[in-house]
Amino acid sequence: MSDNLITSIKVGVAGTLSVLTALWGWFGWLTVAWVLLMVTDWLVGSAVAMKKGCWSSAKLREGAWHKAGMVVVVVVALTADWLIGSLIDHLPGVTLPFEYTVLIGPMTIVWYIIGELGSLAEHAVNMGAKVPSWLPRILDISREAVDAAGEAVTHEHTEHTEAHESKEADHV
Repeated sequence: MSDNLITSIKVGVAGTLSVLTALWGWFGWLTVAWVLLMVTDWLVGSAVAMKKGCWSSAKLREGAWHKAGMVVVVVVALTADWLIGSLIDHLPGVTLPFEYTVLIGPMTIVWYIIGELGSLAEHAVNMGAKVPSWLPRILDISREAVDAAGEAVTHEHTEHTEAHESKEADHV
């Protein structure tokens, strides 16, 4: 290959990625990463089952249903983000104790990405690869951090609501 062709390919790839980033932003790439990891996990899991001689179409279908369920949960999370954003923007008096753009969808996708990475690491072990002992722990800590962030948001809201209700009860 000539240097001009290689340079043209690099420019084309960089341009395409730039346009996609402009259209999708960080959240689009997060979603693409999740979808690719889901497909990879499903395919690698199937390959591991074939290698072990325990592949079955029923398990393959069950895996597909599991992945479809994950998609449904993400759709619910993204719809909740849209709904909350719409309520805040269009209903007077509706406020949250924090600025809201999107939260539920990205957190849900990150939570699933961490799970897919853990599953892929398990598949790697079943394929005979060694996995550093700290990798599953880091993935667990990461997933716990996402859970803690979600719990913190809901806990703050619960405290805010309880404080508001307490003030209303004092005025009655």
